[in-house]
Amino acid sequence: MVAAGTAAVLVVATVASLFMAWTIGAGSSGSTPFAPAVGARAISVMRAGFLVGILGFLGAVLQGANVADAVGTGLVGGISLSPTASTVLLLLAAALVAVGIFTGYPIATAFTVTGAVVGVGLGLGGSPVWPKYVEIGTLWLLTPFVGGGIAYVTARTLRHEAIPERYTVPVLGGIVGLIVANVPFTLLGSDSGGASIAAAVATDLPLSTTIGTGLVSVAVAGLVAGALVWDLSSGVDSAERHFLLALGGLVAFSAGGSQVGLAVGPLLAAFQGTTLPFSVSLLALLVFGGIGLLAGSWMGAPRMIKAIAQDYSSLGPRRSIAALIPSFAIAQTAVVFGIPVSFNEIIVSAVIGSGFAAGGGGVSARKMGYTVLAWIGSLVLALGAGYAVITAIELL
Repeated sequence: MVAAGTAAVLVVATVASLFMAWTIGAGSSGSTPFAPAVGARAISVMRAGFLVGILGFLGAVLQGANVADAVGTGLVGGISLSPTASTVLLLLAAALVAVGIFTGYPIATAFTVTGAVVGVGLGLGGSPVWPKYVEIGTLWLLTPFVGGGIAYVTARTLRHEAIPERYTVPVLGGIVGLIVANVPFTLLGSDSGGASIAAAVATDLPLSTTIGTGLVSVAVAGLVAGALVWDLSSGVDSAERHFLLALGGLVAFSAGGSQVGLAVGPLLAAFQGTTLPFSVSLLALLVFGGIGLLAGSWMGAPRMIKAIAQDYSSLGPRRSIAALIPSFAIAQTAVVFGIPVSFNEIIVSAVIGSGFAAGGGGVSARKMGYTVLAWIGSLVLALGAGYAVITAIELL
């Protein structure tokens, strides 16, 4: 039997996790994926919020396992997060993200949750996991340069008069198809992290795994490129809008897969550290977190979608496509390696990069400065507050 006090703390931790999922859905995962499409007037704010909720839920269930496991068990060594510790860090991180939502500044959820987990874990006497920190820090530091750089080059290519769009758009679509074929899905394969479409199909082919995976990947890329060639025959503008909306959907799906772990990872650790008369599977927690993301996207995302789409840059379809392609690739990289990543950082960096391809028009340097300070401040504040609060609780 579980003691009444422990059961009560688990209930609070569950509620805190749901609230955290709601804030993520209303903030980073709900607002950023379709923001460039809204800025390009390819979709309305309310419709974007509706679609991102559904796609985020699917991404959470099908791709959320790696990041959830990393957040729950991989950030601090030597200890397991207790129900009390999980509750403290979830409430702390959710409060900071909620402040960002209601003030209009996109605080990076991954920064706050990572800082809170590490701060609480170290306060409990855990040891730093430096290899994981280096991995996380590397992705965080490279994201603005890689994402913004790729977005800049892609936008410049799409705007180049000497390169017709009937060639560039299908090539970009083929690259996206290649990525889709090789990203992991939880329900495919026997591993906890799942398997890719290419790997799953290759197992049924009378070829080596490497050759089979390569052929399937090329086939998927060819299908996507061919579909865009066919769509372009009906008009460039409509084909670009369709491609842009498809990219927004892929980014929304990826957002659910990478962000749900920030909410349910600590809850997973809390349940694993307690003897229960029943089992709580990771899949059940991912569904639970996905429902929270969906609710947050439907209820709170439109405000942030409008803020990001209008305040950072007024993008056309080409620059929006350029922003979403690297965003999708970076998000899936984070999913594969189980790295908590900020979707605000990914999208904002890509939006700026694509914006500078047109001379930097519409990009507010002041807004960018405040945003970067909010990201750094949220990490430092969450880490320090998590350490202080859990230390105080342990002394009581």
